[in-house]
Amino acid sequence: MLITNIKSLYGTRETTQLLRGKELANFPSIENAFLEVKNGMIVDFGKMENAKIDGKELFDAKGKSILPTFCDSHTHIVFAGSREDEFVHKIKGLSYAEIAAKGGGILNSAKRLGKTSEDELFEQAMVRVNEVMNLGTGALEIKSGYGLSLKAELKMLKVIRRIKEAVNIPVKSTFLGAHAFPEPYKENKEAYVKLIIDEMLPAIAEEKLADYIDVFCETGFFDEHLSEQVLNAGAKYGLKAKIHANQLNNSGGVQLGIKTNAISVDHLETLGEEEIKLLGENEIISTLLPSAAFFLRMGFPPARELIDAGAAIALATDYNPGSSPSGNIPLLISLACIQMKMTPEEAFNAATLNGAYAMEVEKEVGSISKGKSANLILTKDIPSLAYMPYAFGSQNIEKVMIKGEWI
Repeated sequence: MLITNIKSLYGTRETTQLLRGKELANFPSIENAFLEVKNGMIVDFGKMENAKIDGKELFDAKGKSILPTFCDSHTHIVFAGSREDEFVHKIKGLSYAEIAAKGGGILNSAKRLGKTSEDELFEQAMVRVNEVMNLGTGALEIKSGYGLSLKAELKMLKVIRRIKEAVNIPVKSTFLGAHAFPEPYKENKEAYVKLIIDEMLPAIAEEKLADYIDVFCETGFFDEHLSEQVLNAGAKYGLKAKIHANQLNNSGGVQLGIKTNAISVDHLETLGEEEIKLLGENEIISTLLPSAAFFLRMGFPPARELIDAGAAIALATDYNPGSSPSGNIPLLISLACIQMKMTPEEAFNAATLNGAYAMEVEKEVGSISKGKSANLILTKDIPSLAYMPYAFGSQNIEKVMIKGEWI
């Protein structure tokens, strides 16, 4: 297929690298462009005047624009049911911590998940996965963490494996058994960590159910010491680290991420000058989740300070039932621009190429590059890239292509 008459072809790169600091400001594009797709891959692109049309199936973009699909590197998209009752409690003034203390939050989702069959979980999750794909998402990382027992965590990870097999986009699986402490272990946290290390990890490794390991390194959840134990145990099974860091408190997650060679530290609503400096100086990716801050009415991560410090920033949705019940990346980009003062170019780079790096699929997706999958977004007739985050309530995506096929 030869896609012709593209107004602006965004995210074009001959070679790619993780974008840091000022590099995020350049989202390269070609005006009046063509793009050629063969066997689901991008094989050529350039100025329309250089297109070789003879003998090819043509798709006329009619002056609309094309972007690489988004890469959502932090989701909890496998869960049972919804938690709108807690949403109402938040409106009435209860905090995230207060709701959790009443048996809500993560433990609420864990109870529901334990009562839900694997097939039903898969069916619920696939509705969400198809929804976000139609909103432009072309790669996903999915975490467990609503199981909190050997049986239920394995059930979640098996659902993620089924999603990998069911969809034609890159999907990465992350084991997040260290998400919260189940009720029987509230007063014996070390025993739960022992369960993760001695029982969950060997079973997960035996069935090859996870690509990464994550921990909720936070005051009242897993402190720095317990988090490090879990991450080090995961490393013995070849699971690279990711960390829920510095969401509610400056709890040492950034320093732990650097110490354990984590791919990313995610959330980062609560950072000090030392943490910002460290994130600018180290290779680790700072994954920001502004829709979670929005939903919880928290302060937003300091994106501008991180960019000025030279950090590598990715944007992800944190799609989950409690603190970010949305996988809508176009809306997420609007929040990044409006609330975190990221430019449209910075936000699109963070949600495409850097998101791909945050789940190690940068050789497959994340940019318009020869040899990558033809995972593309065709916009509606919009005047500019900035129009998409500006018109935050509009659906500006015409259709989505996955591996050369419109969905």
